[in-house]
Amino acid sequence: MNNPVPRVAAIHDLSGFGRTSLNVVIPILSTMGVQACPLPTAVLSTNTGGFKDYRFVDLTGEMEGFIEHWKSLDIHFDAVYSGFLGSPRQVDIVSEFIRFFSHKEQLVIVDPVMGDDGKPYSTMGPEMIAQMKRLVATADVITPNFTEAAFLLDESFKSSIEESEVKDWAVRLSEEGPRMVILSSVPVPSKKKVSSVVAYDRDDGRFWKVDCNYIPAYYPGTGDVFASVIVGSLLQGDSLPIALDRAVQFISMAIRATFGYRYPAREGVLLERVLSNLRAPVTSSSYEILE
Repeated sequence: MNNPVPRVAAIHDLSGFGRTSLNVVIPILSTMGVQACPLPTAVLSTNTGGFKDYRFVDLTGEMEGFIEHWKSLDIHFDAVYSGFLGSPRQVDIVSEFIRFFSHKEQLVIVDPVMGDDGKPYSTMGPEMIAQMKRLVATADVITPNFTEAAFLLDESFKSSIEESEVKDWAVRLSEEGPRMVILSSVPVPSKKKVSSVVAYDRDDGRFWKVDCNYIPAYYPGTGDVFASVIVGSLLQGDSLPIALDRAVQFISMAIRATFGYRYPAREGVLLERVLSNLRAPVTSSSYEILE
């Protein structure tokens, strides 16, 4: 039976305070008309971006019990969407989850959260990166940032890259399994203070690009926001370039809405100020097709 509302298994951590992971995944998907069914990987008192002495409860030992209960209920998921995973064991669990709940029409989205600015996060050692490569191979759509794409391809991080090489990276990532590759935070050599999002669709062989103007601020959770809008857009039936446009425009709006206040950056963007914009129709677009 088809779900009257698209249903997503959202496999992420949950922070009690701060707008990251499930705290942004659930409201974004719900606003976009998608049911988010959280499978928490860990519970934290706060997010890790700027807070010290946070409490952390690892739920690896509970995840399989949650999943067994879902199996007994014969739940149908239109999509599986995974984000930050804290251990190789969690990658194994998510891989098995995808295998068991798989069906022909299902969309599997993996956000391979591993690092930023050329550096891996503290929990991302060589074994974890190797496991993430294996998980990416099971996905239909992946959303790595530029740093994570370099890790997945065993490439050196660089502050500048030509468009032809970006396209090559996207194709090589797709050859590992996913049919759609979305690369964020890609530097634009010809433009200062501009990065881009570049996407490749293996089914039609086309590349798409949306530029993003730099704003001098860092907010934890923006990657989760971006990937969640991509998920919601694709499940609504948007094309890949329109999904890119919506995600870039929304995250830019969220950052600008937050930047105007003297607001602690570590708490994330003021999502509540801009959520309603996700219900608005697409009235303009800025995507380019890369030849």
